[in-house]
Amino acid sequence: MIVAKTAIVQVGRFLALIAFAAAGCHQNSLHHSGISSRTARTNSVPGFNDAFANVNGVRLHYRIGGKGSAVVLLHGYTETGHMWNPIMPLLAEHHTVIVPDLRGAGESSRPESGYDKKNMAVDIHALLALLGIDRAAIVGHDIGLMVAYAYAAQFPQATERVVLMDAFLPGIGDWKNVWLMRDLWHFHFYGETPLALVKGRERIYFEHFWNDFAADNNKSVSEADRNLYSMAYARDDGMRAGFEYFRAFEQDARDLAALATKKLDMPFLVLTGEKASGTFLIDQAKLVATNVTGTVVKGSGHWLMEESPQTVIPAIVDFLK
Repeated sequence: MIVAKTAIVQVGRFLALIAFAAAGCHQNSLHHSGISSRTARTNSVPGFNDAFANVNGVRLHYRIGGKGSAVVLLHGYTETGHMWNPIMPLLAEHHTVIVPDLRGAGESSRPESGYDKKNMAVDIHALLALLGIDRAAIVGHDIGLMVAYAYAAQFPQATERVVLMDAFLPGIGDWKNVWLMRDLWHFHFYGETPLALVKGRERIYFEHFWNDFAADNNKSVSEADRNLYSMAYARDDGMRAGFEYFRAFEQDARDLAALATKKLDMPFLVLTGEKASGTFLIDQAKLVATNVTGTVVKGSGHWLMEESPQTVIPAIVDFLK
């Protein structure tokens, strides 16, 4: 399967093009250097402040609230930090909770480069340093889990615990059998032609993710959130920035493979969907860490927070206590 990698990728991109063409917050009082505050426009969570920070060549938007040990929540592709709204108040009872929009997403800026997950982890570390936080638990879903692992591997002394949620780690174990899967053509869908195809059709494109990777479309991302995310990525070069997450996978594979030469000993919780990652991510985590608890969420697809909140939210809250 790997021998003809280039040909497979090109065929996958061509088929993707054909298939797609056919488918036709509250005021923040923080005044640290590099941080600016603003009033949230929509979807604020009570008790959370809304701000921006200039770090590592990017302007990160984030929300912060609660009191106690720090927890960072990192979203995945087709979503923003908004995906964590249901769990934020619960975590804030015992933790200081930081919820950024990743480089290129939501209300964060969209630099031309820097989308390898090792560098995106540096974004988060620089944000925490600016906030005076020297140790945190890191939670990541989808692209966010890649950043979460890269954070823990680069800054183990600054990492209390890690939660990885449904996707995979480039460069770890048999990862190419995921990267080159026929149904995951979107990993190779970037560049000028894909951008032209999705312009004005952002939601049509995102429906592929929200529907095809859910166990039940009716329990996937809500209608209101689909509109919110589609609008967020449609503006300000957001689709191009999002595609950069995938363009970086080969560099990510080299980086994460190098980082994995030393296993991590902080506790890991790995949550996956029965109808999505299954045991694959759990097996990968055991290759990079020594203290791994894995749970396959029965009946769930990729969108764990939306499809199985009654299972996933208590599991995260309990693990982080």
